Amino acid sequence: MTGSTALTVTDLLLDRAGDEAVGLRFEQQSWTWAQYVQTCAEYAAVLRELCGPAAAPHVGVLADNVPAFGFLLGAAALSGTVLVGLNPTRRGAALARDARVSDCQVVLTEGRHLSALAGVDLGVPVIDLDGPHWARLHAAHRGTELTPVPAGAQDLMMLIFTSGTSGDPKAVRCTHAKVAGPGRMLAERFSLGAPDTVYVSMPLFHSNAVMAGWSVGLAAGATVALRRKFSASGFLADVRAFGATYANYVGTPLSYVLATPPLPDDADNPLRIAYGNEGAAADLAAFASRFGCHVVDAFGSTEGGVAIVRTPETPAAALGPLPTGVAIVHPDTGLPCPPAEFDVTGAVANPDSAIGELVNTSGTGAFAGYYNDPDAEAQRLRAGRYHTGDLAYTDAAGYCYFAGRTGDWLRVDGENLGAAPIERVLVRHPAIAEAAVYGIACHVGDAVAAAVVLAPGATLDVAEFADFLAAQPDLGPKQRPRHLRVLDELPRTPTFKVLKRVLAADGLAPTTPIPSRMTRDVR
Repeated sequence: MTGSTALTVTDLLLDRAGDEAVGLRFEQQSWTWAQYVQTCAEYAAVLRELCGPAAAPHVGVLADNVPAFGFLLGAAALSGTVLVGLNPTRRGAALARDARVSDCQVVLTEGRHLSALAGVDLGVPVIDLDGPHWARLHAAHRGTELTPVPAGAQDLMMLIFTSGTSGDPKAVRCTHAKVAGPGRMLAERFSLGAPDTVYVSMPLFHSNAVMAGWSVGLAAGATVALRRKFSASGFLADVRAFGATYANYVGTPLSYVLATPPLPDDADNPLRIAYGNEGAAADLAAFASRFGCHVVDAFGSTEGGVAIVRTPETPAAALGPLPTGVAIVHPDTGLPCPPAEFDVTGAVANPDSAIGELVNTSGTGAFAGYYNDPDAEAQRLRAGRYHTGDLAYTDAAGYCYFAGRTGDWLRVDGENLGAAPIERVLVRHPAIAEAAVYGIACHVGDAVAAAVVLAPGATLDVAEFADFLAAQPDLGPKQRPRHLRVLDELPRTPTFKVLKRVLAADGLAPTTPIPSRMTRDVR
């Protein structure tokens, strides 16, 4: 196959139909690619029986990273079904809302997640993938012929919900090209093939695992090794046991693995590439050094409207060079922001003019729209341009730096401040493992607050922390937090994004004021 924009997941599956190499591993089980594609064909026949003749029916899946989820991904492509990834941590009305807004005609669930549906009327059949009914349905179609429904690159294959950090999750339309294209591109970029193993521990109901994990292994003809759920303590053992040469990640999991006790033989493992996004700059280097692999961090989202790729020359704290057709737009003027100016300490001297929203000014990129949410789609697409909702700035050389989400924008003394640059300073403190900066409404604008998680065994003295912040040359007076909160863990979505709205909703009560000597310039 050539030309990833014309590629379909069905194409990738047909390429593997006669492949006798190991295609899927889970715990002690394994399937060749030929067996995998055959099982996908059988599952596809079950889906067609369940949903009838409807064009592109929607089937919800509520499961961890188990083989059945892997088979259903292939079955959706072969049957013309739209697979809807449902989040197992959602409950009650929230879960019912997701199934309803995505127009699921049936929901398939792992038996262990039936409790999430207790007392919830989804209005559609619910089938236990571990139960006798599904077993009978599958048995009736064993050995079925591989007869895929014709698919086009722009045909819908999945609905994947956003993480919901700023409200209800939105169902992102994911076409065949959007799933297959990254798989082929990454397989070629990293020269992956049959001898490789792609380790997938990020949740399959999210885009990172599907587009940077499962589809990569499928396109490469490598083995896909599934882990039911991510485990920091189990990561290295899994890499060794599966012989994993490639692993995908999103954000914080790198730091979780790094927090495990280091051992002298950590680098004695087969891992060659770790690919993902939202990794902290310090974690990227530390992970590569400790585990003897190459870490490649990119910028993107489930929507796919903007992608930024790091180059070898990219500064450690930057995302990469700003792509052609992408601009950083000032929220008030709508005009491109000038590059950041840095003072002698390295701090951004003109944040109010240099920080703006990342916008694809050339079109929509890979964004195919939200399903059943025209208001959210209209917010993303304005005047023919895709608005990411992400804040950033560039340096004089054109390298782009993340500054937080638009919802992270803090207004202090009439000046807009991004949260991400402040967080990068806070985690320099040796006692702090993680930090989240957010705004708490005060009489005028926002008061800057910080929630932190301490390193194992560490303690944090507030007075000493105030001295530390005051000594940071690239932390301006208005950026310095006024309130501190120490937590055992930050509230996160299942895809490891911090829920700052939960922190902000708690207000001042759980926080400790930071001594005035470091906030004397902040009113």
